[in-house]
Amino acid sequence: MTLDEYILAHTEPEPDYLYRLWRATNLHTVHGRMASGHLQGRLLKMLVEMIRPKTILEVGTFSGYSAISMAEGLPDGGRLYTFEINDEMEDFTRSWIEGSSVADKIEFFIGDALLEAPKLGIMFDMAFIDGDKRTYRETYEMVMRILRPGGFILADNTLWDGHVVDHAYDHDRQTQGIETFNDYVARDPRVEQLILPLRDGLTLIRKKEFIV
Repeated sequence: MTLDEYILAHTEPEPDYLYRLWRATNLHTVHGRMASGHLQGRLLKMLVEMIRPKTILEVGTFSGYSAISMAEGLPDGGRLYTFEINDEMEDFTRSWIEGSSVADKIEFFIGDALLEAPKLGIMFDMAFIDGDKRTYRETYEMVMRILRPGGFILADNTLWDGHVVDHAYDHDRQTQGIETFNDYVARDPRVEQLILPLRDGLTLIRKKEFIV
């Protein structure tokens, strides 16, 4: 048994519906590994249960795995608003979201969250950033404007396959976007933050209620 197998064997089991979604994502999409998967999905659900948000914004739906995982942790009356900019994913993703047991907690939009999320007129309790890595800093600033004080941001892929410390990728635009974001958040006095070395890196960010 590998260490990864051991970890999963001692983690809450992956729901059958999400396992089937993960399989379908890998079979029918080009970048199937982008789906959150068992371990991260269970972490997202637990973080929602710990933070207890009423409203969650997700930037980057992909196949819907992370949206469904987070919605599982939402209390009654909670809502998750998720944006996917790639309209080619709409039919696949919408069918899986609408077929899930938490469909009534998820609002799925095709469009650019940078432009469309502020138009919802909602102050969010939590956000999950998992969209275009080249615009992570811009996405972060947009989210900060519509996130309540004391709210949380989760940012995915912040280690980017280790490319953030590999000079061979210094001129890669996606790596540059992640590095710019990581450096910016680390210096931002408005927040507290830490990077979890889980999967491809997950940054937990808390917007301070008061800035000294």
